[in-house]
Amino acid sequence: MNWIMSLAVLLLAVPAHAQQTEASPLAPVSLQALAARADAVVLAQVRDTDYLRRRDIPVSGSAYLKVLIPYKTDRSADLIEVYEKGLHDHECYFPNPTVFEEGRRYLLFLRRDEEDPERYRGMPEGCALDVLVADDNRYVLRYPVTGVALSDPLEEMARPVTFGDGYAVVDEEDLLPQERDRMLNAGQIRRYGEGEWIYTTGVDLAEARRLIGVEALLD
Repeated sequence: MNWIMSLAVLLLAVPAHAQQTEASPLAPVSLQALAARADAVVLAQVRDTDYLRRRDIPVSGSAYLKVLIPYKTDRSADLIEVYEKGLHDHECYFPNPTVFEEGRRYLLFLRRDEEDPERYRGMPEGCALDVLVADDNRYVLRYPVTGVALSDPLEEMARPVTFGDGYAVVDEEDLLPQERDRMLNAGQIRRYGEGEWIYTTGVDLAEARRLIGVEALLD
């Protein structure tokens, strides 16, 4: 409840016209169209974040991610900076790993920051799709996907996956009851431990790459 109150206070600080514009829903987009409009499409892993926070909520700052697979880039770099500012529907903030964790992995769709060409910003439609590691070391998009409303038929491509990735486990308190019930009924999660669930379904990253196509990744 304290987190909800904090978020409400922060949103009240945003001008009303900005809230209306940013809350306007965007039409679902295909992976191909999203990649074509992006300056960078990469599989990357969070290394560190440097965010200004208010009541433990990030409101501006940068994340630093290690590039694992560069599908489309406008520069050669092993580490990229992704900057975000403000609160909105498709904000591009990342959780910071502790010293005992490796960072989360994401398929990122980014654009150059017009204020600083050395860093990136998220796309208006969203910036990141969660990627998990299967027990056979394949990269897999977590399904159902979150972060970007996609028009691709991912449901038809989703397959059962045994994940060997700690980030496939989610605390029950982090799932809304209706969300949990929907995924449970669809066989997309199963009970993992007391108060925990684990994802059981994904889309192979190689399949997602084929949906993007070659032309969308050309400069």
